[in-house]
Amino acid sequence: MKNDDEAVADVYSENCPSRQALELVSNKWALLIVPALRRKPMRNNELLRRIGGISQKMLTQTLRELEDNGLIVRTDYRTVPPHVDYRLSELGASLSRTLLAVDRWAEANHAQLAAIRARNAG
Repeated sequence: MKNDDEAVADVYSENCPSRQALELVSNKWALLIVPALRRKPMRNNELLRRIGGISQKMLTQTLRELEDNGLIVRTDYRTVPPHVDYRLSELGASLSRTLLAVDRWAEANHAQLAAIRARNAG
């Protein structure tokens, strides 16, 4: 049975709180970070190497936002030197499965999209 919040959710409604969820997961970096964590926890530098083009600032900012929203879990092992890693929460793992399909779609269709853009540009 759905609770009242779920029963009234409608992403097409201007004031629906589900729009915040869409905004969070439609971030370019979140779209890459969440699926990158699907197989194992990763440290900050591993994520920097895995996700080409992301700056340290954007990685940190996006990780904090994902953590604040319960999609990832940050574990600080309180060691010297510092050892911190990130893993998906159960909620994040469910999102990862969906985003992985989007990633595969982009990989399979990027050439067709580029061809259409080129045709329309010229």
